[in-house]
Amino acid sequence: MSADFNPNDPFALLRQFWQSTTPPQAQAFLPPLSEEEIDRKLAELRVVEGWLTMNLGLLSMQIKTLEMQRAAMTAMKPKPDNG
Repeated sequence: MSADFNPNDPFALLRQFWQSTTPPQAQAFLPPLSEEEIDRKLAELRVVEGWLTMNLGLLSMQIKTLEMQRAAMTAMKPKPDNG
């Protein structure tokens, strides 16, 4: 067993391994391993989710508006005479 072994932190060895093998710029994408980090990350992701949901709603509304505009223009086009 390692001298750094802590039975209260089962992820200590894994965290140490990831930090030593992962480049510093990529460590921001590693999963958080403490309760505070998880809560902070969840809050951040909920904000991003809300922003993306709002943008998706705006995008959907714009698509529907353009589809209605196209349908209206098609309906107002004069029909060619067949005779």
